Amino acid sequence: MNEEADEGEVYEDEVKEILAKAEISILLDTYDDIFSDFDPRPYNQRALSDDFLLEAKKATMDREGNFHLRFLIPRSVRKLDHENTIKKRLREHFRKHALLLEGEIKKVRREGAFMALLGAVLLILATLVAHYFKDKSILFTFLLILLEPAGWFTAWTGLDQLYYTVNEKKPDYIFYEKMTRVEMTFISY
Repeated sequence: MNEEADEGEVYEDEVKEILAKAEISILLDTYDDIFSDFDPRPYNQRALSDDFLLEAKKATMDREGNFHLRFLIPRSVRKLDHENTIKKRLREHFRKHALLLEGEIKKVRREGAFMALLGAVLLILATLVAHYFKDKSILFTFLLILLEPAGWFTAWTGLDQLYYTVNEKKPDYIFYEKMTRVEMTFISY
């Protein structure tokens, strides 16, 4: 019984030592902890677990530059061929999502800039109608009433996209971009 207590202490000391060395460590019971429980496909196609992604986001939030992600897994379940497949799958996932988010951000910026510019053009047209055609006809009065709010609405919506929508997407993009460069290792405990 005393030997079991000593083994438990050695085990705990070993895990503490590994955790102290690692920049980011994630303790796994099995490789399946990284993947969705609802996806039965093989590791090279399987969807990642939302819990894993959430924990990885939390762990990397304040990290700058390159860092290590260490998966701690029991010796009894380690399989090197699985680990290589999993690393490849994780890299593919992170790269894919970083590229998707980068494309979305560029698209939102383009659309926002276009809308802000269109709104400015509508406001200039409203100004020209008000200046050159005041009190001439009901058509120009209607045009002024239509152009002015349309210009303001379009300009503000475009500026909103440029600032707020892009800023909402940036944290996820930064996370996935960081994860494309992360060094992943599996360590036995």
